[in-house]
Amino acid sequence: MTAQGRWLVAAGVVVAFLAIGLAMAIQDEKRLPAFLRRDTTWQAMQERGSWRVGLDPSFPPFEMLDGESRPIGYDVDLAQALAKTWGLEAEIVAVGFDSLLDTLKAGKIDSIVSAYPYDDRLTQDFTFSAPYFDAGVRLVVRTGSPITDVTELSGRRVGVEWGSVGDMLGRQMQRDGVDVTLIPLETPADLLEAILVMPKVDAILIDNVALRQAQAAGRQLTAVGEPLESVPYVIVMPRRAAELHRNLEASLQSLQSAGHLSDLEIAWFSD
Repeated sequence: MTAQGRWLVAAGVVVAFLAIGLAMAIQDEKRLPAFLRRDTTWQAMQERGSWRVGLDPSFPPFEMLDGESRPIGYDVDLAQALAKTWGLEAEIVAVGFDSLLDTLKAGKIDSIVSAYPYDDRLTQDFTFSAPYFDAGVRLVVRTGSPITDVTELSGRRVGVEWGSVGDMLGRQMQRDGVDVTLIPLETPADLLEAILVMPKVDAILIDNVALRQAQAAGRQLTAVGEPLESVPYVIVMPRRAAELHRNLEASLQSLQSAGHLSDLEIAWFSD
């Protein structure tokens, strides 16, 4: 056999092995290169005409049940607005919070929109949208307070919810040398009373959900600086749902630029 003939035989063997490997990979799409994988989630959504959204309707104002046991709330409205940009219906599926990831992994829903905090430990199986709300701990003062920065807390009394993340952050301030007196209280309602009704503290450490609800109720409170502990709420999708992820990010950015997310806060954090 000539050298050219041996080369052709070898090339044929290589091509055959590649063809066999590709055929095996097609049977198991997880083995395909990323650019060859199909987004079966997005494809199924288009065929079905709906985006199946899982949420736990027990966390107002983000998700709850109305008088007729229908899911309503910030996240429900957000899901409907996003689905509308794709020409789809938002199909809301009520799921217990602890079962949301398993339900998504099993393919019974397409995404989770349920005040779900970002968790980088889950990135092997899931992907996340950009944050649409930050529920983290804020340093809050009475409107008009001279306190404008965390560094101005020396000698001040700061209310914290006993055993909460705010309590932990307050103790960290003390360890960092800030001369602050912590006033432990039992509930967020107690914190609000301590700073507004019977002022006995100069500031409080409280989560952004409770703060926004208090502000919507007319309480004269102001958050100082950025969240001391960020807790971003994100939309969760299957890791391989690349087309859904791209479309969701574009729509979420569009809604944010149009002020729709601000409108949702006004609607659901007001009485």
